[in-house]
Amino acid sequence: MDTRTGMVLATFMMLLNGGVLGLMHKSLSPDVQPSASDWRIGTLLFAGGTSLLALQDFLPMHWNLALANGCLSLGLALYWRAARRFSGSPDTPWIFCPALIATVGIYWFSAQDPHFAIRVYFASVAWSLCLFWSAWTLSRAKAEHDLHSRRVLAGIFLLVGGFMVLRGMSSMLNPIRHISVLDPNSTFNLLTPIVVAALPVVGTSAFLVMCSERLRHQWQHAAATDYLTGLPNRRTITGSGVAAFNNAQRAGTHAGLALAVIDIDHFKHINDRYGHDAGDIALKHVAAVLAEHCRGPHMVGRQGGEEFVALFTVTDAAQAHTAAERLRQAVESAPLQLEGQPVRLTISIGVGVYDRSDTSYDHLLRRADMAVYAAKAGGRNQVAMAEIS
Repeated sequence: MDTRTGMVLATFMMLLNGGVLGLMHKSLSPDVQPSASDWRIGTLLFAGGTSLLALQDFLPMHWNLALANGCLSLGLALYWRAARRFSGSPDTPWIFCPALIATVGIYWFSAQDPHFAIRVYFASVAWSLCLFWSAWTLSRAKAEHDLHSRRVLAGIFLLVGGFMVLRGMSSMLNPIRHISVLDPNSTFNLLTPIVVAALPVVGTSAFLVMCSERLRHQWQHAAATDYLTGLPNRRTITGSGVAAFNNAQRAGTHAGLALAVIDIDHFKHINDRYGHDAGDIALKHVAAVLAEHCRGPHMVGRQGGEEFVALFTVTDAAQAHTAAERLRQAVESAPLQLEGQPVRLTISIGVGVYDRSDTSYDHLLRRADMAVYAAKAGGRNQVAMAEIS
């Protein structure tokens, strides 16, 4: 297969992949659609640039090479922007600078001072910058967004970037002045359409998988999170509680696990006086305070209504009481602003520390729930320790 045929086939595959991505655009989650648009346009630009290179014998060389490499370099810049948008990085016009410099340089060394090696050098430098920065953007993603397909796509960027570095070095070590990119006697000319097609063809597949993984993680997060407060929901906190309870049972010790049931005092009064919207605001406020002061080995989630559950990793009952008291004081010292006025919120907490007599997580939860009733009966805004039953 000669270079021209390889470029024509690569163009066909790029157009197919761009079309597939376009058809799937509306099914992607809204947060990745801008990134997908950049990737699709970049793929179409790649197809346009590759087709121009394949047809360069039918157009004036200086315009053909400038337009073709401009399309290819701009397509890479859009791939870079797609990676940035997907990763949540801010947009910047500077990503288009390598494409602009490469296009101007290639035009100059096609029309004014024709030199094949320097044209290759300009293209290689511009491409390598976009490719390596794209790989860096994807690889530095935060842990909560760590997707396997992201690493695969970063690897593809690195692979193509490495090839362009080798091609640029080869052009400098063997500075041929007059040769066509379609010359079949050049190994790099034969390999270039194959390697170049890796991004818009294989890379597009990896990009689509990356989008689907993001959507799957979002679904998993939604299934595990309370929609109002952003805390773990009842299902999640129960699952974590059961796992912690089983671990405590296997350890065969009184220490290790404590469960706190937390109830907002006089919550009905807030709804009756300020409305249900204010009640939702109060729930989110208390949830934020609890989450802020329940970190590390501890965990807090919303059980339902105005009730929350916290799991403490402790060594004894005194430490469990201290952890619960810290939450109570935090809520009491953080008044909620409603209608321009500070509204004092308090919570009552019932704490159950794991004991060998507990037969299940639900049994420990019931003990803590009885303790919270005792806290309310004792005047509210306090911590009550559950009795062992």
